[in-house]
Amino acid sequence: MPTTHLLYLHGFRSSPQSTKARQVAAWVQNRHPDVTWWCPQLPPSPREAMEMLSQGIAGWPRDTMAVIGSSLGGFYATHVAETCGCKAVLLNPAVNPARDLAKYIGEQTFWNNPNERFFFEPRFIDELHALALGSVGRPEKYSAVIAKGDEVLEWREMIGRYPGVRIKLLEGGDHAISDFDSHLPEVMEFLGLS
Repeated sequence: MPTTHLLYLHGFRSSPQSTKARQVAAWVQNRHPDVTWWCPQLPPSPREAMEMLSQGIAGWPRDTMAVIGSSLGGFYATHVAETCGCKAVLLNPAVNPARDLAKYIGEQTFWNNPNERFFFEPRFIDELHALALGSVGRPEKYSAVIAKGDEVLEWREMIGRYPGVRIKLLEGGDHAISDFDSHLPEVMEFLGLS
């Protein structure tokens, strides 16, 4: 069944202006303008981010909505997919952000706008712990693009977190999946939006 509502979740220190988010937005706008598209700027607090998302998608049809998440957004996307039972595409998803982001407590800048700052608070680590889930319930509803060349996250850990999930493993690549445009058609086909 084709996706009618699509949520895109960016990564840590990222924004809706990320290259991948803009590429997906352009695809939806050009090929499926009738699809409801939402790519919000996520607040630094994981609890606030999930509250905002829950409110924003409250009226979305669970059987035809989908979520794409990159890095920390992949962690959030897993939570959304498990809660809603919808399809999810994960792009180099964060597996243990509570562990990995502990070293980023303090003032941070955004990748797309280094002049804009936010404070990553210690309590956010506890909020990430609270969102951690076990194995995914319906692996057939997931697809992932994982790069062996990811310089931020360990690809073996990502694969291990998602047993049974359809995974496209890139031999090289990087954390940003800089050649994402070449994988976009496959991603959108999985979502019924080719």
